[in-house]
Amino acid sequence: MMSGELTLHLPDPAERENLSAFISHAVRLDPGAVIRLRRRGDRYVSAWAGTGFEALAVRTVVAVLSTDDVTVSGETVLAGLHGPDCAAPFPLGYAMDSAWRSALPPETGFAHIDDVPARMLVELAERGAELAQEHGSGHGPPASLLDQTVLTVSSGGEQVEVPMRVVFALAAMDFIPHSGEETDSRRISVDEIVRVRAARTWLRLDARYGSVARRRGPAIPLLSH
Repeated sequence: MMSGELTLHLPDPAERENLSAFISHAVRLDPGAVIRLRRRGDRYVSAWAGTGFEALAVRTVVAVLSTDDVTVSGETVLAGLHGPDCAAPFPLGYAMDSAWRSALPPETGFAHIDDVPARMLVELAERGAELAQEHGSGHGPPASLLDQTVLTVSSGGEQVEVPMRVVFALAAMDFIPHSGEETDSRRISVDEIVRVRAARTWLRLDARYGSVARRRGPAIPLLSH
């Protein structure tokens, strides 16, 4: 391995599987997906991806990254995770930092607003998908549906509106545990929850297998394809 080469090391097979699942869903949504990897402390790396819904997805794993912050090809990371030497540090290829066009939410400053049933959120996504099929086009669901507030939660005078696009992103990334191959609201435990958190300018939904985040207020493009 050349000195200065970008590498990622996930010694634990379970963590490799976790990151592989995350990136596989991102690549399924966008075959050309790029993944932004950022160190979090000494033991963790957060992987960020766009979702196509003007919301970002993130999953944090126990790993060692050879740099503080880099954007790389999702397909390249997947290849390394499934390569013959995946238990050793593997190369990430070329940095693609210019392909990442979004600000990331802050790591701190989020307040816990409320917990909502995961099954309810998936039911909202299922109903939204039915409406999108009825009223959508070749360009996907109409913006009016994506921007519609489908859930409002409040705590201590703070009221947070959750738009359909964030619910779609959460479901598309398969962050909620379920039985069977595909996400189905009937296969989700009634006890499974999703935590709604908010900062001054960001909304975040935390599920068991990852989080989605979106700026609060007027929509802005996060990633250009």
